[in-house]
Amino acid sequence: MQVQLVDPSAFTPPYDRALAGALARAGIDVDLLTSHFLYGPVPGADGYRVEERFYRRSAARGLDAPGRRAFKFAEHVGDMLRFRREAAADLIHYQWLSVPSLDAHLLPKLHPRVMTAHYILPSRPSRWQVATTRRVFGRMDAVIAHSEAGARQLRVDAGVDPDRVRVIPHGALDYLTRLPEEKPLPAELEGADGPVVLFFGLLRPYKGLDTLLEAFRHVKGAELWIVGNPRMDVEPLRQAAEEVSGRVRFVTRFVDDAEIPEIFRRADVVVLPYRDAEHSGVLYTALAFGKAMVLSAVGGFPEIAEQGLARLVPPEDPSALAGALQELVDDEGARAELGEAARRAAAGPYSWDEVARQTLALYEELLEARG
Repeated sequence: MQVQLVDPSAFTPPYDRALAGALARAGIDVDLLTSHFLYGPVPGADGYRVEERFYRRSAARGLDAPGRRAFKFAEHVGDMLRFRREAAADLIHYQWLSVPSLDAHLLPKLHPRVMTAHYILPSRPSRWQVATTRRVFGRMDAVIAHSEAGARQLRVDAGVDPDRVRVIPHGALDYLTRLPEEKPLPAELEGADGPVVLFFGLLRPYKGLDTLLEAFRHVKGAELWIVGNPRMDVEPLRQAAEEVSGRVRFVTRFVDDAEIPEIFRRADVVVLPYRDAEHSGVLYTALAFGKAMVLSAVGGFPEIAEQGLARLVPPEDPSALAGALQELVDDEGARAELGEAARRAAAGPYSWDEVARQTLALYEELLEARG
């Protein structure tokens, strides 16, 4: 079986490459069609091929080139039309489409088509967003959600035929636990002598950092690390941190893969206080490193907690969040129990070989249905 995985803008290289490698181990002939990732190194191709077919000229100009986004958009239609002409596989599995409203009309005619719904709809979608989402997913023979909550959103909000919706989990990002080269803990984070609570990932308003800092005013005996590239004004966060009795440290920049292992190994609790989400790569990184987690009850997060892999709190509830964090800060045994459950899950139901097994079963079902 020959499969093309397609992520034109390289939105999720770790996911793309982990899935490609696991499918290759299962005996599938896999091509990953993507673009050059400009933010840092990515996992090497292991048993599959990578073709950087998209945005080659804009990528060559570099991340900081003037007008990079406009130049990239100018390449887009040509690259998609070329892909439409040259696509050749038994099945195409889309991870993302860069301009969904346009790309829905530019897809190759090849079927079966599968798409992974890494993102479905914002919390308050416009009519245009709903219409575009329905149009894109409606052109697929199957749509993969990573949780039952995501599957419900696909069926109800995006109007996808229920028979076309499947739930296949996101795999634990365990490649980060075995990088050939790792960097030491960033200098900004050295010297912690007690439990560490870690918030990691892009800093965005929907991730509830204000709630976290309000909660941390009531957490004793730990320090808080906020690590990630800002997509919001961080000055209000720094001001809020000044009112916290414990230590709060910020690393507000892009953190490359080689820095991640030591940050997660040193953390005792990983917190995701989101207001809105379906799933998160940070969650699957914490699973890979066997970390205790505290999650907001949004999207697919409750399904993780129901398996005994995390503590769950209501979103935007500083008191409940403070209580859950304090419990884990004070109880090393509880942290160890959650961490061990996370490690077992990462090696079992959230392993990439299990994800590939379920994905391959879907491929075979779709190909058999088409004769």
